[in-house]
Amino acid sequence: MHIVRIGGVSTEQHSADAIGAKAANLARMAALGLPVPPAFVLPVKLCAAIIDGDAHAERHLRDRLKEGIEFLESATGKRFGDVRQPLLVSVRSGAARSMPGMLDTVLDVGCTSTAVQGLIRSGGRPRLAWDCRRRFLESYTETVLGLDPGPFAAHLAELIASEGVTDDRELDSEALERLAGDQQAMIEDRDDDWLEDATAQLDSAARAVYRSWMSERAQAYRRLQRLDDLRGTAVTVQAMVFGNGGLSSGAGVAFSRDPSTGQPQPMIDLVLDAQGEDVVSGRRTPDTEETFARAMPTIAAALKEILKRLEREFGDVQDVEFTIEDGKLWILQTRSAKRTPRAAIRIAIDLVNEGLMTRSEALQRLDGIDLAALVQVSLASADDPVTVGIGASGGIAVGRAAFCSESAQRLAAAGDPVILMRPDTSTADVAGFAVAAGIVTSVGARTAHAALVARQMGKPCVVGCSGMTIDGAADRAQLAGTTISGSDWITIDGDSGKLYLGRRETIATRPEAELAEIASWRSGTGDDHLRKSKAVPPRTRRKEMQAGQ
Repeated sequence: MHIVRIGGVSTEQHSADAIGAKAANLARMAALGLPVPPAFVLPVKLCAAIIDGDAHAERHLRDRLKEGIEFLESATGKRFGDVRQPLLVSVRSGAARSMPGMLDTVLDVGCTSTAVQGLIRSGGRPRLAWDCRRRFLESYTETVLGLDPGPFAAHLAELIASEGVTDDRELDSEALERLAGDQQAMIEDRDDDWLEDATAQLDSAARAVYRSWMSERAQAYRRLQRLDDLRGTAVTVQAMVFGNGGLSSGAGVAFSRDPSTGQPQPMIDLVLDAQGEDVVSGRRTPDTEETFARAMPTIAAALKEILKRLEREFGDVQDVEFTIEDGKLWILQTRSAKRTPRAAIRIAIDLVNEGLMTRSEALQRLDGIDLAALVQVSLASADDPVTVGIGASGGIAVGRAAFCSESAQRLAAAGDPVILMRPDTSTADVAGFAVAAGIVTSVGARTAHAALVARQMGKPCVVGCSGMTIDGAADRAQLAGTTISGSDWITIDGDSGKLYLGRRETIATRPEAELAEIASWRSGTGDDHLRKSKAVPPRTRRKEMQAGQ
């Protein structure tokens, strides 16, 4: 068993079945010369053996991790856990098919106390160093040790309140150092020498990522998406780049086209002074695309060009995770974007018109969509909403309010449509997503993992409803001063982000023009003779297809 190296002089390509789609796409981007941090990959075939505790696989894991770290040290000029130029790594999952947010990730691995001093010495930024340490402790204890993150979150909230700031981004280095020290004290009884041993951290993190393949949420997602034939996850270990180094840094997610409507324009969410989990977890509402363009115009323009390039390279709409470190853009992941059925039709037609795929390829991608049942739902009338959030997945949903997955399943079993309303977009709620007619969250972004799942399931979703607070124990929520109790009726608009009290009348229409074009393809007019070509302008090509050529 060999590791796969990504970056450096390696341009070798590998199949998603062997190293997971995430790593295969990383290797492809690195070969294109895009700014990808170096990484190495432990293959999918090791997953089942590690979960089963196979001794031969255990030895392979230790040896390959050592080999891979040596590669990253050579590629970066840093040393793992070093006191002068420390290398920190992320340990990520990746199956052959995308499972957004369902498998585990551990960030800032290798961030021992020694490494903290090394980060301060090499970069002169104690705030960044201590922020990495506390983030590592939070990530490791939840993902590897399986501890409840609640006490850590409560302690952080207390510190934010006592310091008189609005969130953790405003905590100074001294406060973050105290936070990290308090967090360490809270878990020292679970320390079997991993706290100050970078190698032990890496070994345990890799095992935890492999084990996450059998987590309840991952198994539920595979059942829902009919992915039971997948063999496991790979583990990608990648050199960390830091989006949490100040306002010239940040982390974000970008789509090359709008995955909710299919509009041919990018959709970008960025959180300044943040790491990737702040964005994809949905725990933070991002800065706007306009803020990004004003703060970092050169980087925003470069990102849009990369989005276009990746769309051409992969022949599909891309979902891209990126980090900005001190004004430098890094691409961490790309994958085909999850999209609503409505967006899927618009995107398929546009990509054919633009010469990025053939009609046959487009029909294959639409194969799982019931076009006969496809409708666009709108409100018959729309008076003042009770509150407004961010539309994350288009469409209208009417249902009874439920504030946890268990309540959603109970109400759905009784035959009523359900609107699942949650504080954030946790992927642990995948069972609730499955039965809900629509989803609403207090915080989060259009690009959070659970918003991606909502689009894939074709369910309207509204995120970032800052005027909504949920009291799960009391089975009620406050929406801009109005109380909503469990099982009350509510209507949501996933396009505008508006929420309405009660059951609102809706109107259903069909996208007849788009459906007629798809039908003409299926009739056998034109097929693979329409190859990918830039010779015929998109508008001319569209007329040819409508004429059945």
